[in-house]
Amino acid sequence: MSTPSLNDLIELGAIADAQGLQGQVKVRPHSSDPVALLSSKEIWLSLLPRREAGASTAQGSLRAYKVKQAKMHSGTVVITLDGVTDRDQALALKGARIFLGRDAFPNTDKDSYYWVDLIGCQAHNLQGEHLGEVVDVTENGAHGVIAIGDPFSKAIKQLVPFVKEVVGNVDLSNKSITLDWQADW
Repeated sequence: MSTPSLNDLIELGAIADAQGLQGQVKVRPHSSDPVALLSSKEIWLSLLPRREAGASTAQGSLRAYKVKQAKMHSGTVVITLDGVTDRDQALALKGARIFLGRDAFPNTDKDSYYWVDLIGCQAHNLQGEHLGEVVDVTENGAHGVIAIGDPFSKAIKQLVPFVKEVVGNVDLSNKSITLDWQADW
């Protein structure tokens, strides 16, 4: 299997520590509902630190691991990786960033979306005004928040709650979101 580019992978979390004595790793997921991480059969790890947007990262820094088991434990994900058999090997992976190909994510229910799929969507309001492009999606505890702005400068113009009262329609095939929102809010 050839090593993919980091641009083709989605970062799902990072290894925070070793768990136990038999090589399991404790993962700090980026999502409050890490369904893709829990269902993955193979992950990619990078020990290189995160770079600024646009900077290249060596493709050789990625290494594939088969996932033997993944489960939730006290707010983290505990993963058993093939070939990592003791605590020292697990500790050597501390700080590694975990990636997965988008095609390996489980299918979603109708009206459910992976946040990564929303990034790049053009946002319009009910009056047809173009509000900008979704440049980021975050969690504030109660619900998701989409950041609408300029995709080139990453300047954020508006933060919009991603709730059913505001989100009218999401058309991922056309990369479009219709919002009950005004440009001057």
